[in-house]
Amino acid sequence: MKNWKRMLLSLIVSAGIITTAAAPAMAAPQQPAVKVNDQTLEYTGGIPVIDHGTTYVPLRVTLQAMDAKLTNAADDTIHFVVDGKTITLKSKLKRINGVTYAPIRVVGDAAGYEVHWDAKTRTVVLVSKATETAQTGGRGFMWEVESNGNTVYLVGSMHIADDSFYPLRPEFEEAFAEADYLGVEVDVSKAADEAQQQLIMDMGMYKDGTTLKDHVSSETYAKLGKILTESGMQPNALDAFKPWVVESTISSLKAVQAGYEAAAGIDLYFVQKAIERKIPVIELESYELQLGMFNSFSKELQEKNLNVALDDFDMLDDSVEQLAKTWKTGNDEELLEFTNSMAVDEEYNKAMLIDRNIGMAEKIDGYLKNGKKEEYFIVVGAAHYLGEHGIVKLLEEKGYTVVRK
Repeated sequence: MKNWKRMLLSLIVSAGIITTAAAPAMAAPQQPAVKVNDQTLEYTGGIPVIDHGTTYVPLRVTLQAMDAKLTNAADDTIHFVVDGKTITLKSKLKRINGVTYAPIRVVGDAAGYEVHWDAKTRTVVLVSKATETAQTGGRGFMWEVESNGNTVYLVGSMHIADDSFYPLRPEFEEAFAEADYLGVEVDVSKAADEAQQQLIMDMGMYKDGTTLKDHVSSETYAKLGKILTESGMQPNALDAFKPWVVESTISSLKAVQAGYEAAAGIDLYFVQKAIERKIPVIELESYELQLGMFNSFSKELQEKNLNVALDDFDMLDDSVEQLAKTWKTGNDEELLEFTNSMAVDEEYNKAMLIDRNIGMAEKIDGYLKNGKKEEYFIVVGAAHYLGEHGIVKLLEEKGYTVVRK
C-alpha cells in the first residue's frame, strides 16, 4: 500500500488535528475576497479575515450587499431585515478596530444565499438561492439507522474541501433540516478558542529546552528544512513543535496549496448551519482526546509519519484530488482501500481508528436507544465508517440495520 494514502487519512479521520494542530505554525494573516452574485465587494474600514477555518466579514457592509439591513448585533446575536422579514441569528461575533464581524457562511445562508469557498482565488462566493442552478457537488457518504422511533444519519466528512463539493446533494440537506441534533467529532468552530490553542501549546511544543532537531534524525530534519524553505518559510520555523504537529502542518500546507482548506470542510459547513438553526452541537470526542492521541504516539511512530509526509510532499496535490474524487463519487471500495491502508501499522491503526470507532459507535448506540423519537445528524471523518472495525459494522453487530443512502 502506498504511503501517501496513509498521509491523506488525516483529512478524513481527525477534525481536531486539521483545525487546531497546524494553527500556531501557520498563523499568517489571511485576507479573502467576497463576491455577491459575481460582484466583488469593496470594503473600507475593515476587511474580511479567516480565523482558523471560519471567514469573518464586516457585518453591516456585507448585509447591505445582499440587500439586507442590519438592525442590531450584540451579545453574539444578530438581527437584520431581508425581503421584509426580520431574521434573528445566534452567531459568534468579533469586534476588530470598532467594526463588528460575523461568520459569512452563517449570515449569507440566513439571508438567502448559497455560500461557497473558491480556494484557488481565496474568494467567498455568495449566489442568491433564487438564481442558483441545481448542480450538486457529488454523492458523498451517508447512511441511515432507525430504532425505537429514533433516526440517526451517519455522514462521512472530508475535513478539508473546496468550492466544488457544494452544493451538497438534496438528501444531505433534507436530512439535516429535520435533525434535532448535530453530532461531530469535535466542534471545529471552536478551534480558535483560547482553551483549544492552549491545548496545542501544552501538548505539541517542547518545554524542556530542546527542539525538534534534538528529537529526529539529521536526515529527517534536513528534508523538513528543504521543504519549508521551498514553501517560503524559515527552515527552523517549526523547531518548537513535536513531530506530530509538524507532520500535520506539512500535510495541511500542501493541501492548502492544492486549493483545499478547513474553511470548506463538510463538518464545519454543518456546524455553521447548526448555529443558524439553533440546534445543539454535540461532540462525540474532544480536542483533548484527539490531540492527546497524537501526542501519545511513540517517538518512532511520530518520526515515521513525519517522513511519510516529507517523502510524498510533491505528490500530495494529485493525491488530495484523488481523495476528493472518491468522496464526490461516493466510492465505497476506494474509501475502504484508504481506510485499510492504516492497518499496516498496529499502533497507528488502533489509536486512529479502532479505539475511536468503538467510542463513537457506543455514543451512537445511546442515541438510538434513548426512545425520545429524535433525529441525529452525525458528521465524522469518512474513514471511520467502513471496514472490519468501522462504525457501520460495529452498529450492525449491535443488531441495527444500516442503510446506505
